[in-house]
Amino acid sequence: MRLATWNVNSIRARVVRTVEFAVREHIDVLAMQEIKCKPEQFPYAPFEDAGYHVVAHGLNQWNGVAIASREPIEDVELAFPGMPGFLKGVEGPDVPQEARAIGATIGGVKVWSLYVPNGRSLTDPHYLYKLDWLSALTEYTRSSLAAQPDLPLALVGDFNIAPTDADNGDPTVIEGVTTHVSPPEREAFRALEAAGLQDVVRPLVPTGYTYWDYKQLRFPRNEGLRIDFILGSHTVADAVTGAEIHRNERKGEIPSDHVPVVVDLDLSGPDDDDDRPMIFG
Repeated sequence: MRLATWNVNSIRARVVRTVEFAVREHIDVLAMQEIKCKPEQFPYAPFEDAGYHVVAHGLNQWNGVAIASREPIEDVELAFPGMPGFLKGVEGPDVPQEARAIGATIGGVKVWSLYVPNGRSLTDPHYLYKLDWLSALTEYTRSSLAAQPDLPLALVGDFNIAPTDADNGDPTVIEGVTTHVSPPEREAFRALEAAGLQDVVRPLVPTGYTYWDYKQLRFPRNEGLRIDFILGSHTVADAVTGAEIHRNERKGEIPSDHVPVVVDLDLSGPDDDDDRPMIFG
């Protein structure tokens, strides 16, 4: 399975290059974020013509997530258990959830396309919402893997966190001043890993960013952030055979400000036809 994640920053504006990328790179499963449309507005036809099934979750022109897959998509969920909602100025148990998570089982792997809240600023209510959202995601991960330790689980998407200083090349993103690099956000990312997940790309692609702001020549200057990740349970991590960050997708006409992150998974398990001689001790 070739699994990819991409914050497309409006699928209707970028459907052609998104589908062309998926076909050219032989992507089996593509998790998308910031589709910025309702499900009935999603451009399904180009994906279906290319051989993909699609599930989408969006509520308006903001946020929104989707999954395209060459294999059947099963057990679709539009929020993980405990996922908090947000509406500025509103508190309580009935705060509406945003379209930030869609999960499905594909080829035996539980895949979540996630668009973690931005946080906006260190004093904005959205920042506390971001931390609460990540805490709930961590608890979901921990409980899921406690119930099924060998569950093939992949949390992929735009996490809006640069976990280490090496992931931050943007001079305007400063600890103590802006979001994405604050100690609580970085601790929340580490808590996800401690819940049983691994960044399956970093061991194979130790450097490189996945996002560059459109302003101030950030991309030509390579002043980016690494905030898009594929986090896998040990079953997924053990199956990884390759990984790539497709930096060139930030070039060309109307690019997203993010680029795709791709991993190759060998989920076949032990070869039942292995004809090597058996050795008994």
